[in-house]
Amino acid sequence: MTVTTMPKTDKDAPAPRGKKKLITIALVAVMVVSGAAWFLFLKPGLAAGKAPEPGQVLGLQSIQVNLSDGNYLKLGIALQLTMDVKEAPDGSKALDTAIDLFSGRSMVDLIRPGQRDKLKEQLANELRKRYDGEVIDVYFTEFVTQ
Repeated sequence: MTVTTMPKTDKDAPAPRGKKKLITIALVAVMVVSGAAWFLFLKPGLAAGKAPEPGQVLGLQSIQVNLSDGNYLKLGIALQLTMDVKEAPDGSKALDTAIDLFSGRSMVDLIRPGQRDKLKEQLANELRKRYDGEVIDVYFTEFVTQ
């Protein structure tokens, strides 16, 4: 008597090639989404989502800045410092930055709607860099053109 091999059943047949590829893609997608979610939302120690806590406000002496066409700007600013700042920083960098930003501008440019807010934000961004994150914001305490 001879033994012949039995035909394979559907259970024993390998999965179609397209199905394996689909499962692999799904697993990779789940891993990528999980990793991105962990990095963006759950990773401990990320300070990007935390705003610095405001501390004291440092008022600086008003300055006069020469504008174009013989006009000038009397500018007073105050720096909003972070809570971590224990000793008030020197305001020279802030005044120097303000002079650079406003000098030579036309009076018409300064009184145009929305322009003052844009310049204030530009000044605040520059001061954050120059003071290594110790300054959160800047306030105008005087803004007079003549």
